[in-house]
Amino acid sequence: MDILNSILTWVMKKRIHDIELFMKYPNEVQEELLKDLILKAKKTEFGRAHNFAGLNSYQDFKNNVPVQSYEQLFPFIERIMKGDQNVLWPSNISWFAKSSGTTNARSKFIPVSTEALEDCHFKGGKDLISIYVNNYPDSRMFSGKGLAIGGSHQINEFDQNADSYYGDVSAVIMQNLPFWAQVIRTPSLEVALMDKWEEKIEKMASITAEDNVTSLSGVPTWTILLLQRIMELKRIDSVLEVWPNLEVFFHGAVAFTPYRELFKQLIPSNTMRYCETYNASEGFFGIQDQKDSEELLLMLDYGIFYEFVPFEHIEDENPDTIGLDEVEIGKNYAMIISTNSGLWRYNIGDTIKFTSTDPYRIKISGRTKHFINAFGEEMIIENAETAITEACKKTNAIIDNFTAAPVYFATDSTGGHEWIVEFKRQPSNLDDFKRALDEKLREINSDYDAKRYKDMALKPPIVHSVVEGTFYRWMKKRGKLGGQNKVPRLSNSREHLDDILEMIGALETN
Repeated sequence: MDILNSILTWVMKKRIHDIELFMKYPNEVQEELLKDLILKAKKTEFGRAHNFAGLNSYQDFKNNVPVQSYEQLFPFIERIMKGDQNVLWPSNISWFAKSSGTTNARSKFIPVSTEALEDCHFKGGKDLISIYVNNYPDSRMFSGKGLAIGGSHQINEFDQNADSYYGDVSAVIMQNLPFWAQVIRTPSLEVALMDKWEEKIEKMASITAEDNVTSLSGVPTWTILLLQRIMELKRIDSVLEVWPNLEVFFHGAVAFTPYRELFKQLIPSNTMRYCETYNASEGFFGIQDQKDSEELLLMLDYGIFYEFVPFEHIEDENPDTIGLDEVEIGKNYAMIISTNSGLWRYNIGDTIKFTSTDPYRIKISGRTKHFINAFGEEMIIENAETAITEACKKTNAIIDNFTAAPVYFATDSTGGHEWIVEFKRQPSNLDDFKRALDEKLREINSDYDAKRYKDMALKPPIVHSVVEGTFYRWMKKRGKLGGQNKVPRLSNSREHLDDILEMIGALETN
């Protein structure tokens, strides 16, 4: 295993030169990439309809192709799922990443071309490791196994005549991994791709507890469940008792800061490393490339062309976009992508902030539809996560999950925000927690602070502390266990919050 570790580490580090090139020439790389995408897709149905053959500049592209939501692209995607090809992208598409689409209950199906698998998803995974081993030359992660918590996939029932499938993007990637990557991961595909989540956790826990696991990758919430189950089965106090060589957790999908203290409890090691990624069903976008910073390097040579809409214009019917060369540090932008799977000027639904433009580094700030702005307070997920982390710190609490929604004006009261928080360790005083949460929100969000002035528009937050397992039961009730499914942090409606409160009430009365 020492020889394998040395060989794989050397191979992975060879990619660093290419990464440095797009860091040095970002706009040139993106300009060439857009030309290549348009050239390859000009004879597709979408390309012909939007005159790709006559596009000679980014401005031409903007003028001929509208910014699109999933709903607007879905008629094209539906046809591909039913067997049509050369609709959005020229190569045959037989895989679709299924996303719950946390903004609504309906599933989204994202086409995944061979080019997207090879030049985006796989490349992103390899680059993540390349950057990691370059930053930590002493890494021995290849001396053991990598454990990834994946989703599941199934035959595409929309097309009875084709060999095509859909599933969580993690499952799509796992199923198509090259042989060398399968050798260094655990558990077997048969277990990793099981669709019964509770049974899968049990099998994963019993099998992987016997392996020499050196790295973890996945969504923090579901990884926590697996680690806790292993500790229960083995009757141990630390994950390191079964995996003494564990050195890194590659995480993504949700912000890690609120979970950091809980991971420190589960993995009590000063040498444990945590590296963030930004990947989704639509593509692989960013990697934490610095040891001392949680900023994400925007990966510019993965077959994805980037555009951005300033946050204040997100709701515009035809929002104007800007390219990389026009973005400003510290501003919120909705991210628009055109990809090598045929997602043309697609609004992915995420908001980001640039922390640097030389090179281009970002932080994820939220979702375009996941915010609370019932009273003009414009509270985004980044605000909520920063405030709840501070409140935990001040009251010695550790959280497992949370969600929040507005309390609307009534005839006898002002509005406000209502939170449901599941603690792993209760705060020393819940009132102090509420106060710290409110104070931090007022400090970091001037609009929220203005509405809170003398409780005129917003009263202090309401916080419900719920028993452990509440969010798990709610996700199970909705059929959203495992995979890429995430608890919605913020909502401008009370749909999710009222559903959880109703579930809690029903349990209490039984």
